[in-house]
Formats: sequence, structure tokens, C-alpha cells
Amino acid sequence: MDEIQPVRQEGGKRPAWHELAVRFADPRECLASFLALEAAEVLAGEKPANLIGIANRSRPCGRNLYTLWKQWGASVLPESGLAVCELVDRGDSLLLLIYRSEALGGLLGRPSTSAVLGRAGYADLSDIDAVLGELAARITGESFPHEIGVFLGYPLKDVAAFMGLVTIPFVCQGPWKIFGDPRESLRLAEVFRSCRARMAERLGSCASALECLVGAEQHVAVAM
Repeated sequence: MDEIQPVRQEGGKRPAWHELAVRFADPRECLASFLALEAAEVLAGEKPANLIGIANRSRPCGRNLYTLWKQWGASVLPESGLAVCELVDRGDSLLLLIYRSEALGGLLGRPSTSAVLGRAGYADLSDIDAVLGELAARITGESFPHEIGVFLGYPLKDVAAFMGLVTIPFVCQGPWKIFGDPRESLRLAEVFRSCRARMAERLGSCASALECLVGAEQHVAVAM
């Protein structure tokens, strides 16, 4: 069989939140629009979790999302059915893991997931809070935990190869580094891209970003 040569995937333009934020003057609506777009794949049920970074500075719309999260995050996010783990708060920035408890718990319960995370040093995957606590501790450590790709729903072959746990040739640069046969990974990347594009379209026409955040999964399910 011929060797697969590295290629680079060129996806479409990623919808930018700042282009939508001007529609939402209310601070809770502004925050909800950001969270809905950044967690679009999770809201649609296509990913167990998303990693969201928030810088402590004013955005082009004039609002500071870090401040909005501190003020309104606890009241906005629970309405969506999503859970959150503040992985690290450095003062000048915040790193959140937004997830669905059922989806992440199901992922952590798979033998294949246990095998990869076990080799990465995670002992007990039955307690989500403990696992995320370990992940948070590693993020504040000396090196970034590349196993985070498992939590984000990336294909295990790609995560394991990137971590050096298995030897598979690198073939494609998509939203993450893809190894071996790229077809399923690229299909998944397109699903993720489509989720974000659909959410951007909704936010561009909806009356309330909170409704987009809370009703996203039902809307996607009907549209599919």
C-alpha cells in the first residue's frame, strides 16, 4: 500500500463571535451569545466538551467577557443543561471546560478511553469531578496535558498518536492533528464546523441569545 503523505485540510471561515456580539446589548444576552457559539458542538450533542478561553480585556463590542462570566456565568449556563469546570483562572485569563455530564461520563466509561487515559496516568475515571480536578491540576503544571483531546471528543487514534502512545503517521492538519486514515476524523471535523455555522446563523437572526443557548439542542435535532 502506498504511504499516505501529509496534507493540510483547508476548512471554511470559522464564524467569529465579535461579528454577532453587536446584536446583544444586554450583558447576560452578550455572554449567552458567546457561550452558545463556543459550545455549539456540545449543545448539538456532537461533542462531550469544549475548551473555552476567556481573556480579561475589552472586546471590540466594548464588553469584557471575563467580567461578564464572573457576574453572570452561574446564572446563564445552568439554564442550558451544560456543566462547567473552571480549569484555571490566572486573573488575566480564564480557561473553562464546558461539557454535558452524561456525554462526558459515557465517554470516560468506555474501555478504549480508559486505556488511553490510564496510560496518561488517570487512575479512576468513574468520578467526573475527580477526573476534571486532575486535569485542572495538570493544566496548571509545567506542561500542557495533551490528553485533553480525549475529553474534547477527538478520535482516540489521533490523541494517542499525538501523545506518542502509538506510532501512526501524521497525515492531515485539521482543527487537530490527524494521524492514519483521515476520513473519519475529517468527517467529524466537518460535523463540528457545521454545528458552529448553524449556531452562528441562529444568533444572527434570533431575538434572544439565551433562547439559542437553552434551546440549541432541540433546534438542531429538529433541523437535522
